[in-house]
Amino acid sequence: MARTLVTGATGLLGSHLVRALADRGDELRLLIKRGSDTAALDGIDYEEVTGDVTDRRAVRRAVEGVERVFHVAAESSLDDRDRELVFAVNVGGTRLVADEALAAGVGRLVHTSSVAAIGPAAKGGRADETQPFMIAHLGIAYANSKHEAEAEVLRAAARGLDAVIVNPTFTLGPPIGATSSMSIEVVRRFLQRRIPAYVDGGLNVVDVRDVAAGELLADEKGRRGERYILGGRNFTLQRLFADLSRISGVPVPPLRLPPRIAVGAAELSDLLHLGVGIGVDEARSAALWWTYSSAKAKRELGFAPRPHEETLEATLTMTREQLGGRIGTSPGPAGALLEAVGRAGRVAGRFLPR
Repeated sequence: MARTLVTGATGLLGSHLVRALADRGDELRLLIKRGSDTAALDGIDYEEVTGDVTDRRAVRRAVEGVERVFHVAAESSLDDRDRELVFAVNVGGTRLVADEALAAGVGRLVHTSSVAAIGPAAKGGRADETQPFMIAHLGIAYANSKHEAEAEVLRAAARGLDAVIVNPTFTLGPPIGATSSMSIEVVRRFLQRRIPAYVDGGLNVVDVRDVAAGELLADEKGRRGERYILGGRNFTLQRLFADLSRISGVPVPPLRLPPRIAVGAAELSDLLHLGVGIGVDEARSAALWWTYSSAKAKRELGFAPRPHEETLEATLTMTREQLGGRIGTSPGPAGALLEAVGRAGRVAGRFLPR
């Protein structure tokens, strides 16, 4: 029985991953941040090490004597106020985990990155693992930090660490207990009608259960120093919201804004503290095409994502249960502001390049 360390075990992906590892028969050790809600781990037999990935002593204790490390812990906030935290956790934490895993003689590290580390595709296209990272100039902290974190893993691999990288796309699926994520929060906001507008962008949706299975496949079959995109169905935002609306009965957000107007509205909201609820990084990200091919993972790992309808239905069912009766009936104050912005955008958009 392999002794396996998992970081980020209390999150959406981590809680599914530890169950997959337990089913495989691994002896689990989990690095858990003090004060974390561990309800999603109920029923799992594990050894707990208290601490987080930015604490070298805690990481060193956690990696001692393990054969495998699944590094899942990350900070995914797109809030401009969290930029320092995002880099500290995603870059600094990954550096510590990789360095300490190498020093401890760990047999394999599976690093959970993100397609954000690869960057978006051209409009209407699909990116793969070979695409160079071309969006550093946009200053999106999450994307830049995940790209830099991969570099830390590859530096450790060059010094002898057996490491493989997985790049999940926009991860949905049934949360366990009260777990959430940046992607589940989008569905939550959709159900509460707190997304009064969207832009012309695209994204790839994958089921969290398939990502957990893909992590094990990468551990078992992945080539050292390689990255593997774990994705499912590519959507335009318009199509994704239409499918969510069809399944849930909640209306599609009423406005589609030109990207420049959406970013401008987010900047204005930040400046005037208007509380629209959309950050500048979020607006910039939404206007890009996060659409991908998972051909490499399917070919080399045997990765097999499920139909997207199953993922959307499971996500909506579980998120509704989490929300109880708190499903919104109107977009609220943010809607009034963005409706005004939208009217201006329809005029200004005639004169602005898209």
